[in-house]
Amino acid sequence: MSAAQSDCDVCVVGVGPAGRAVASRAATAGLSVIAVDPRPDRDWMPTYGAWLDELPAWMPASVIASRIDRPAVWTSRERSVDRPYGVVSKPELRKALHLDDVKVEADRAVRLSAHRVELAGGTTIFADTVIDARGLGPTGNRQAASAHGIFVDAAKVSHFVAEGEGLLLDWRDDNDAGPDDPPSFLYSVPVGDGTVIFEETSLGRAGGLPQRELRRRTIARLAAHGITLTGDEPTEAAHYPLDQPPQRRHRGDVPVLFGARGGSMHPCTGYSIAQSLELADTVVDALTSGTDPVEAMWPLRARMVYWLRMRGLKALGRLTNAELIALFDAFFTASPDDQQALLSAHDDAARLPRVLVSTVAHTPFRMRFDLVGWTNRRRWIDG
Repeated sequence: MSAAQSDCDVCVVGVGPAGRAVASRAATAGLSVIAVDPRPDRDWMPTYGAWLDELPAWMPASVIASRIDRPAVWTSRERSVDRPYGVVSKPELRKALHLDDVKVEADRAVRLSAHRVELAGGTTIFADTVIDARGLGPTGNRQAASAHGIFVDAAKVSHFVAEGEGLLLDWRDDNDAGPDDPPSFLYSVPVGDGTVIFEETSLGRAGGLPQRELRRRTIARLAAHGITLTGDEPTEAAHYPLDQPPQRRHRGDVPVLFGARGGSMHPCTGYSIAQSLELADTVVDALTSGTDPVEAMWPLRARMVYWLRMRGLKALGRLTNAELIALFDAFFTASPDDQQALLSAHDDAARLPRVLVSTVAHTPFRMRFDLVGWTNRRRWIDG
């Protein structure tokens, strides 16, 4: 599209954290940007966390509301992960991703193409590049992440999760779920406002787990550690698909998909914010150099990493709680660098296969049939 026909260099549709990041970074790079969102100033509801080494160098330290230098995981025993983790301050993240030089249209996009955005109010925006960052669609029966979180006063739970400490995965069997029930784990970290979130989480089950069941399990966990609730504690809920693939290279007359909508959701962990922040500059660099942003974000090695992680998601969706404990026991014997290849590295197609093979090799032999889907392929799908 010629400059004479175009209203802007980039039109970003959706200004959640991912869309706001690419809009802000594009404007900082000198591109003209229009951002479209029906509620651009709405609060971001989820609690966001990230490994600190995943965050881009331009991100200010103030964005980290709570730092955990050695987070813990519970499998068959407690282990420490030698890698700093942080909970993100949403107000500070919003400040860091300012839209001072972005024209914001508070309207809903009804039709999008590679260079055109039609708004519900009747306006049409023409752009050299349209980026669709509207997040994920309905979960349906896709493999999903489901979580129910309860925020509890930190002083009340300091014997369980103290300041500067955190539990990223707690697979202990004190959530009142039976051995034949779909598994879930506890995620619990201080969030930086004087509270600790206790979030029972299910990963990989088709359709996810209901909020009522996850809340029941969270309360049971807390009760097992001597913590009773008033019932007035703030809560949060999460429910989203984990299997959103990267965009195809030859996409035709469709926009660039970005953030979770474009495949940045980690299939095995449900994390997406750090990768979206990192890839914002990748997209902007491609736009300023005249190359394809989708190719820049998703070279062959990154697509191979995604494919391998999807194999992990399939396994997560069919293992029992006891098998998942054995799986994570095996995984957390790997070095921090090898752990990072699965948990974070976007395009490390050399290391990840070795990590996965080593993990499987250290699991009980009979369990490997479930891991690869030769047995119990539909264990939690039909139940």
